[in-house]
Amino acid sequence: MTRPLDHPRVAFGRIGVLLVNLGTPDESSPAAVRRYLAEFLSDPRVVEIPKLVWGPILHGVILRTRPRKSAHAYQQVWTDEGSPLAAITSRQARALRERMGDRVIVDWAMRYGKPAVSDRFAALQSQGCDRILVAPLYPQYSAATNASVMDAICKALGAMRWQPALRTLPPYYDDRGYIDALARDIGSQIGGLSFNPEVLLLSFHGMPERTLQLGDPYYCHCRKTARLLGEALAPQFPKLRIDTTFQSRFGRAKWLEPATDITIAEEARNGTRRMVLAAPGFSADCLETLEELAIRGRETFMEAGGTDFATLACLNDREPGMIMLENLIRRELGGWI
Repeated sequence: MTRPLDHPRVAFGRIGVLLVNLGTPDESSPAAVRRYLAEFLSDPRVVEIPKLVWGPILHGVILRTRPRKSAHAYQQVWTDEGSPLAAITSRQARALRERMGDRVIVDWAMRYGKPAVSDRFAALQSQGCDRILVAPLYPQYSAATNASVMDAICKALGAMRWQPALRTLPPYYDDRGYIDALARDIGSQIGGLSFNPEVLLLSFHGMPERTLQLGDPYYCHCRKTARLLGEALAPQFPKLRIDTTFQSRFGRAKWLEPATDITIAEEARNGTRRMVLAAPGFSADCLETLEELAIRGRETFMEAGGTDFATLACLNDREPGMIMLENLIRRELGGWI
């Protein structure tokens, strides 16, 4: 049977990779932050409270008060390229695209905000990608992050007649390449400081303690990352004490402990004078690292009696992180390329 003359041209046979990070507002204004928070905090994966209970709290209280405060925080870290998280994730995608060559199309998306997961997933398919690897940039698995990305992908698939074959990047919290990249990068940054830290805090994003009891492996993944990273750093910094904490508490529920902000203050009050922080659970610098840790964390430490404080950059698009990411992606594309 010959193809009809009016048959539309169909692109196929390409391989796509979609890097996905959490999200960010389009602007640092209260209105933009309100739109972002409304989407983020409406996700039942993020806030596991019945909608009938949570809805009035979200729209009647939180979205009336929190956007202005959060907008002020964003304004302190906003760049000429816009949101740090979006700018860095874009650079990671561009660098990976150069490393992977013409056979693979690499794109990026935000789970909340723009560019939307559904839009970029559909764009990959329209470019002929009938095999797509979705890569959530979360080393430690959580239902609020990894599972939420897959919810968005499944929703996008539901609107497609011709669905691509799909793979997902597993959590890589204990992958040797990830640990080696962290140790190399953190070691280099500490070596470049003007002081010798007494304590290195490894700060991971917090989660309600209830998520652990419900079976979420996030806490255990964070702890294993911290243990392996501590072992990797020990030969270079044998006298450096390394502790693990959890940041960004929100609401009245009990969260994973110890809390980063409380620990920072307690360390200074108990005599620690030189501290450094790293956030190995974040693949790119964002509000939580640049404002919460670097700005507010420093203020807390200094006010409690500390003298020297530094927050280390995330892996971002620097060489150690990009080597790791390329290796992870190539491994998961095995058999496709």
